[in-house]
Amino acid sequence: MDGQERGRRDAAPEARARQIIDAGFAAAGWIVQDRAEVNLHAGPGIAVRETPTATGPADYLLFLDGRACGVLEAKPEGTTLSGVVRQGDDYTRAAPARYPAWADPLPFVYVSTGAETLFQDARDPLARPRRVFAIHRPETLRTMLAAGSSLRARLATLPPLDPTRLRPCQAEAIAGVEASLAQGRPRALVSMATGAGKTYTACALTHRLLSPPVRMGRVLFLVDRANLGTQAKREFDAFAPGGAGLLFREEFTVQHLQGSTIDPSASVVISTVQRLYSVLRGQPFDDADDERGGFERAADDAERPVTYNPAIPPETFDLIIVDECHRSIYGNWRQVLEYFDAFLVGLTATPGRHTLGFFQQNLVSQYPFERSVADGVNVDFEVWRVRTEVGERGGTIPAGFTVPHRDKETRRRRLAALDEDMPYTPGQLNRAVEVPNQIRTVLQAYRDALPTQLFPGRHEVPKTLIFCQSDSHAETVTEIAREVFGGDARFAQKITYRATGRSGQELIQDFRTDHLFRIATTVDMVATGTDIKPLEVVIFLRDVRSAQYFEQMRGRGARTILPTDLQRATPSAERKDRFIIVDAVGVTESVKTPTEPLERDRTLSLEALLERVAFGHTDEDTCATLAGRLARLERRLPDPARAELTQAAAGATLTDLARALVDAADPVRIETRAREAGAATPDDEAAWDAAAEALRAEACRPLAANPALRRAILEAQRQTEIIVDELTADAVLSADFDLNRATEITERFGRFLAEEADHLAALAILYARPHAQRRLTYAMLQELRATMARPPWLLDDKAVWACYRRLHAGQTRAPAGLLTDLVGLVRYAIGARAVLAPFAPDVNRNFELWLGREKKAGRDYTEAQMEWLRLMKDWVASNVELRLDDLREASDFSSRGGTARARALFGAERLPALVDDLTDALVA
Repeated sequence: MDGQERGRRDAAPEARARQIIDAGFAAAGWIVQDRAEVNLHAGPGIAVRETPTATGPADYLLFLDGRACGVLEAKPEGTTLSGVVRQGDDYTRAAPARYPAWADPLPFVYVSTGAETLFQDARDPLARPRRVFAIHRPETLRTMLAAGSSLRARLATLPPLDPTRLRPCQAEAIAGVEASLAQGRPRALVSMATGAGKTYTACALTHRLLSPPVRMGRVLFLVDRANLGTQAKREFDAFAPGGAGLLFREEFTVQHLQGSTIDPSASVVISTVQRLYSVLRGQPFDDADDERGGFERAADDAERPVTYNPAIPPETFDLIIVDECHRSIYGNWRQVLEYFDAFLVGLTATPGRHTLGFFQQNLVSQYPFERSVADGVNVDFEVWRVRTEVGERGGTIPAGFTVPHRDKETRRRRLAALDEDMPYTPGQLNRAVEVPNQIRTVLQAYRDALPTQLFPGRHEVPKTLIFCQSDSHAETVTEIAREVFGGDARFAQKITYRATGRSGQELIQDFRTDHLFRIATTVDMVATGTDIKPLEVVIFLRDVRSAQYFEQMRGRGARTILPTDLQRATPSAERKDRFIIVDAVGVTESVKTPTEPLERDRTLSLEALLERVAFGHTDEDTCATLAGRLARLERRLPDPARAELTQAAAGATLTDLARALVDAADPVRIETRAREAGAATPDDEAAWDAAAEALRAEACRPLAANPALRRAILEAQRQTEIIVDELTADAVLSADFDLNRATEITERFGRFLAEEADHLAALAILYARPHAQRRLTYAMLQELRATMARPPWLLDDKAVWACYRRLHAGQTRAPAGLLTDLVGLVRYAIGARAVLAPFAPDVNRNFELWLGREKKAGRDYTEAQMEWLRLMKDWVASNVELRLDDLREASDFSSRGGTARARALFGAERLPALVDDLTDALVA
């Protein structure tokens, strides 16, 4: 092969790239010309090929309105482009000497293979290339030049935030996002508890970014469904920035995208991601799809291909705020987001690992549910568990009986006899089998408990939201609810995207305000983001596998509401100081939720809690429970009583006292205090515990050292309520809380442990018997549970745990609902642990200690290795053992590359020893 032929072959990929680049220029409104045919008057944007400069010919020199403004360097597809930007920089410095230019050096550099394009603005404080979907349009570059400085440069000049009209958590979130934007970071995540005002925060942030000195062009606010868009539009329109004297809508146009065209004058566009995709693609859109949230749409892995749309170019938005961001928005829809050359800010109450990964681990603000309760932003919750025979054990339909068969979609019914017995499990309820009597039994139990256990003294059914398995299931539940409560069609209604007669948004508004509309059934439509402040009960007739989704659904009940507003919806209510979760399917047991009720021991009175603090009891549960109790009391008090307490507390409010108690458990504060005391690493467990104890003692001191304040708090409580002793006479409750039975069960469990210790491998290991084999396995725990359930013991580990909670309320935590809870149960019963707690906290603590030992041994791990180590730790917490085969077979690992990836990270020889050593350390 001669040199000329080789040169032609090497030039072919770059020539193909240039063909694609030329087409991209044309689509973006540029005219591409050869240098010999140049005509800078042919249009506003001219890209001239092979233009000479002092350092060589630029592949494309970009002229805007007759003056050079930038260059584009073309490379063959597959070329890594970051190093090519330097070459483009050289041309931007050389070109102004030969051509009229907008600036010296030219501000804009593009490098492209046709498949990938990088862009750099030399005016940025930290000029660095970023990926863009396409070349900017000429009019966009003209606007960027007319601004006098780059957007990123202006972001660094934002004035200090005035927090006067903001909650502290909102001010912290805005400051965190603005600091991230000023650093040029493309993505940022804000985690705020449900009800903390994420949309209000977004309004305040957006107003600052649209106003001088930043003057962003347009902001996209993405919502999960159309009714949330309506809610957001209302909040943006009504937002009144402090001191401006104008409403947001009077300064900036806000468009709720409901058609196929973006208003050119709109500064804020509100849309669902599915509608935005249809607009980008120029495809027709079914409005019903706008009412289906990410969790309600059927899961699919189909890509959402996006092509250049000149009517909506990538520079259409400078900032995209993704509200209630969860997996559906950035899974198969990710290309829609990445089409735009915009900063991304996520707002969520439930950040998962995938969320943090998408936002590049840039969590700029975190405000958890427990803190929101202590601050009075949200109300706490209680769980009322309903167990029925069918719900716990399933059932059987005998052969020969004629039973209805109903189509799930059309609800068309037919009658057919069963040829053989049809057993079904609890997991098949409302999926394969619908049992109206089971639904009826749950709702009757709820109805009967309302005046005695749940809401004594109420005359109306509290506003109640029921989560159902499907639209068909919701229809059935609605009919039975009307029957059980003796209500009419207005009393109980279905709110799903398939509801007929009225739109979902109209029904949601009715549920907020209509006194006669008491019970709403839904599948997902009211699950995320929707505010229904008078809501006081959330009933689960469906299980939920996703912890994040459960948190969103549960959060519908957490909103605070003024007593007068609550009484418009529920006249006999006094106030909303907590909400009830009615769990009929075990959702609170099967889902490992990231938060638990702030009040962890409801058996202690406020007087008993204050007395414990006075005598120096500052354990974590006492502090958390007291914080929740003070936050609840603050909401009940009239203004004069609040003022008297503030005076007694030397200026501190009950909310201030509650916040201090919650902050004392903040891991960052504990670490800071421990290091100040000389502790070098978390290995020094005693120092860490001492620091936590010191922080709790300081938080309790205003109460412990002020008897007058404690008396004033108790007196204020007495003035706000009258005790109604209706629960004592309730036979069912007294049977449930029979301490004699609890004692008998725990004593039987003790005899079981003593008699079976030499026969069950799991017990031999937990007792540390000399003949025991080295390591616990999942099969051993299964054998342990099965033996407990057989005669003569007839023990259920969950029931045993509940009995210990009744007997030793101050020494127990809630179980995690995992088989590994047995480890914590046995260790507590044999005296190896002072507190009854799930296995996972032991694993987490042991993991930190193991990491400390590894560090001392000179073994530091990369972030990629740490991700796998955390996966292994979580696996052990759920399964008590980790085998090399698990790395290949379990989806938690195989989806991330399995054994091959683990060997690549830790080394083929090191991996088996690492797995053994880590497992031993975690289970110790």
